[in-house]
Amino acid sequence: MSSRSLLDAALAGCTIVVAADRRAGDLASALERRGAQVCRAPALSIVPNADDDELTRRTRELIVRPPDVVVVTTGVGFRGWIDAAHEHGLAEALTDALSATQFIARGPKAHGAIQQAGFVADWVAESETAAEVGEYLLSSSLSGRRVAVQHHGAGSDGLDELLAGAGADVVSLTVYRWGPPSDPHLVERSVAHAAGGEVDAVLFTSAPGAAEWLRAASRLDSLDSIRERAESGRLLLAAVGPITAVPLREHRLRTTIAERGRLGSLARCVIGYFGKGGAAPALPTSAGAMSIRSGGAVVDGEFIALSRAGANLLGALFDAGGRVLSREEIAEALPRTGRNAHAVEMAVARVREALGTVDVVKTVVKRGYRLAVEEIA
Repeated sequence: MSSRSLLDAALAGCTIVVAADRRAGDLASALERRGAQVCRAPALSIVPNADDDELTRRTRELIVRPPDVVVVTTGVGFRGWIDAAHEHGLAEALTDALSATQFIARGPKAHGAIQQAGFVADWVAESETAAEVGEYLLSSSLSGRRVAVQHHGAGSDGLDELLAGAGADVVSLTVYRWGPPSDPHLVERSVAHAAGGEVDAVLFTSAPGAAEWLRAASRLDSLDSIRERAESGRLLLAAVGPITAVPLREHRLRTTIAERGRLGSLARCVIGYFGKGGAAPALPTSAGAMSIRSGGAVVDGEFIALSRAGANLLGALFDAGGRVLSREEIAEALPRTGRNAHAVEMAVARVREALGTVDVVKTVVKRGYRLAVEEIA
């Protein structure tokens, strides 16, 4: 069967790293349905506190003295709290205690968890920041009011102190915390592959996770390569929301942010980037519009699978934009076992065979090879 097939999946040939633990399976499934190969490499793990005596004690306190306000900062954290209450036989009493409580959501995922638990959110922060939540709560008197704050794994973001300073009786609820990655070597491999061109996109769903992945990149001296690939558009770094993107932008990395701050929106962001008419870089060639993916190339709307060596070779020519590359320069892009003149010639021949045309990869006598890039009228 021919290696050339119609591109009926927008992400065919793409390898995508999901550097997240929370709901990573849902995100991976959405991308795989569109043809992507997904590698799950969570940079941090979530350590539940469901059995913590302190959480149970504070839940009992809130049942006896219900809060006036509950601030929900994360969907997974709030669901974890409700699950912990169920495990300890406190769910019904907690639901009754919160029946007259005002619910404040830090963002859409927190909002969804509130609704899922059978409550109604009175206000939702558009920016998904603790600062906006604090500003909203301080707009009215908090003196003597009892406020329960469910925290995410990175801590309170100063919210407890802010509310306590305004006279609130603050009850802090830590339902989970961030722990080390379950497989640090997998995280390091994802970094190396992103830097080396074997990954097309890395997706982040939390700021702490993004920061930890970047720390791994720094340890491996890969940040410059990742920055260069992201700047060229050949590597998509995508964040679920503006808060998640902060560590990436602090490292001056070109970052795409999902429009709605949800995993479905993040998946659509990736599909749109690599799909027809998306922002992934493309060049007009003698064979048609071409874009490169880690698993091959999309030429005139068709995906063509290539070997690792073939994808690297065509990617190097693509990045040169029509400029001639010497055999030595091309050899540098090939796997280490094939860095010689004969290996370059064989790789060129195989790419030409896969593409079905010799003309798109041109031989420049005594100089090397170049991609047949056409002038845009």
